[in-house]
Amino acid sequence: MDGECPLLSFKLHSWNALAPGLEDKAAWSEWLLNPVDLPEILPKLPLKQIPPMLRRRLTELGKCAVGAALPLLEGVDAIPAVFASRHGDTPLTLSLLESIADKEPMSPTGFSLAVHNSIGGLLSIARQDVSEITAIASMDALIPHALLEAATQLSNNNRVLCVVYDVPLPELYRPYCISNSYPFAVAMVLSLDEGDSVLLDSSLTGLAPNTQNNDALQLMRFLCGFENQVQFSSGQHGSAWRISRR
Repeated sequence: MDGECPLLSFKLHSWNALAPGLEDKAAWSEWLLNPVDLPEILPKLPLKQIPPMLRRRLTELGKCAVGAALPLLEGVDAIPAVFASRHGDTPLTLSLLESIADKEPMSPTGFSLAVHNSIGGLLSIARQDVSEITAIASMDALIPHALLEAATQLSNNNRVLCVVYDVPLPELYRPYCISNSYPFAVAMVLSLDEGDSVLLDSSLTGLAPNTQNNDALQLMRFLCGFENQVQFSSGQHGSAWRISRR
């Protein structure tokens, strides 16, 4: 986003994050204090709330995103949602491109699951939730952009689910772009009136550049209480985003 975003406030009602071996706040906190390399593949997730036929359609990326979101949705009949991924399902899209290059028929199922809103769609079908779903992508400052979209939707909703997720890029793409070396997803429920008060703002001036390359770790340090504010460089004109507690 170019220009300046005015101060925006919302309540963080709840959150849940998922990576290989890290499935609750205690595990995340311990790992942030003593980080070790994580596997590139998630362990098998039960996802029992998802009917088997739909569960089989979830790729690694989908399982990661849905696995993070489901614990926050227990007892919730309907909630609008924002799904945000920097790259989308690159392993799946690469396999489709390889099929085209090999002059093989493209899988209709694979194609339908490769679109950016497929994960949100599958989750809504499984939950029989007809609330609106927004799917976004951003090469820079994905997390602040996702929170901005979710927070602005609070003008019409009491709560909004925001899910940010990605999986490691296939080896073919890694020389050209930095990505997490492990699958990661964080789900957050934003609220009008329940939870911790959070501020989001962006400015072309006055914010020091973020020296941390891993935005996911920045967010987790904030959520786990190690930092009261974190910054995300936008990569445009030296601007930066800031997320802070009030």
